Amino acid sequence: MDLVFRALADPTRRALLDALFDEDGQTLAALAARFDMTRMGVAKHLAVLEEAGLVATRRQGREKHHFLNAVGIRQVHDRWVSKYTEPWAAGLVGLKDELEAGSMSTTKVFEIYIRTTPDRLWHAITDPETRRRFHFGNTIESDWTPGSAYAMTHDGVDRPLVDGENLEVEPPHRLVQSFRAHWDDDAESAGTSRVTWEIEEVGDSCRLTVVHDRLSDGVSEAIHGGWPMVLSGLKTWLETGTELTTPGSLMYG
Repeated sequence: MDLVFRALADPTRRALLDALFDEDGQTLAALAARFDMTRMGVAKHLAVLEEAGLVATRRQGREKHHFLNAVGIRQVHDRWVSKYTEPWAAGLVGLKDELEAGSMSTTKVFEIYIRTTPDRLWHAITDPETRRRFHFGNTIESDWTPGSAYAMTHDGVDRPLVDGENLEVEPPHRLVQSFRAHWDDDAESAGTSRVTWEIEEVGDSCRLTVVHDRLSDGVSEAIHGGWPMVLSGLKTWLETGTELTTPGSLMYG
């Protein structure tokens, strides 16, 4: 957490987060054009934000694009907000909400480090009972083969909340799925998007990156806004064996 506080303490780095809030997925060149400093200086600040888990990057062709990673702010909120005075807490929650809302773009990227193995992480993502522990009480069913269907359901709800197709299945490192939400009329109108889970072993931990893309312009934030809570819950479950119980984490539960 010290890395997060250090990153947020610098006004230039906060301004970079604001710039990504205005327009997510910018390149270094685009961000550097907004500041009166060298590209190298901006790159150093972005490296601090990335190390703190507040910014995630994706390569598209020869360019590297930078995205807000709301999971980092979510973790600060979950662990520390109750220990701070009201003015600081209010500011932190406001920043969390702002980053989770983001600007409506075609791609959202979420990244988190979890102390676990790739096999255990893959099992948590694909096992119905484990998924219930961190994904708002929902279970997921599939045979997890390329081209197969999957459905996310909840007890007492007579239709799938989310369904789609498993486009790529490469255990325990990569899962690509189409994503159709059905929990209300607004979700239905969002159409089909895509979710990619990428697992990379890093020392005694895993870096999990979730990319939610092919989102239509103006799509409701509800379609992708739950990922910070889901990933924080996944980390908590795998590292402690307990369920995350912060507000919103037990939706439908």
